[in-house]
Amino acid sequence: MVRLMSLIDRLLHLSPLDLVAVLLLLVGWQALSFWIEREDAAKPSVTVLMMTERREWMVQMVTRQPRIFDATILSTLRQGTTFFASTVVIAIGGVLAVIGNAEQIGGVAEELGAHATPVIYQVKLGFVALLLTESFLKFVWSNRLFGYCAVVMAAVPNDPDDPEALPRAARAAELNIRAAGNFNRGLRGLYVALAALAWLMGAVALILASLAVFWVIWSREYQSQPHAILSRPPGGAAKG
Repeated sequence: MVRLMSLIDRLLHLSPLDLVAVLLLLVGWQALSFWIEREDAAKPSVTVLMMTERREWMVQMVTRQPRIFDATILSTLRQGTTFFASTVVIAIGGVLAVIGNAEQIGGVAEELGAHATPVIYQVKLGFVALLLTESFLKFVWSNRLFGYCAVVMAAVPNDPDDPEALPRAARAAELNIRAAGNFNRGLRGLYVALAALAWLMGAVALILASLAVFWVIWSREYQSQPHAILSRPPGGAAKG
């Protein structure tokens, strides 16, 4: 109870503009994620386009002998989740260490034009740590889902004509999609955590950093070269 009251007291030190900036970051993050993951959108994102490719991958896996190629790809995907999870753990440890030296951070921030009490800097860094923790949990769950996918892939019968082959492959595809979805959410969480670091410079800096990060995420999902490539029909790739 005492710790809760202490936390509330620290939050009361924040200005209304700080609260608006944090709300913008959180609401924008969730709204953007919802929009990107919509499978019924008129213009699908890279994330949604890759869902189709993952389902096709499992269909092709049924007739591929041997399936070492598929196992290798899945192993590479799991290595990616492990790398990011490990990296985020290091980042969380670094942020927690910095929270214990908020006075030094305050000195650096003041040299750059920001002014706040050490308590405020601790709150802001704690917010960054929470965002990083969310990303860590997404990466860990993604890794586990890729593991489930590997087991289901191994359960797909070797005979393509087996009536269980395609249904099991479809099940593996959906697990693969869920794993990739959590991995992408973890990456977006890292983007948002980087934006949250700008809060050390003030609410206006957080708002500007949030908008910049939202633009980067949106442009890579809808205006990037990978989106143009994946949007082409299979036989419509550019020549040259």
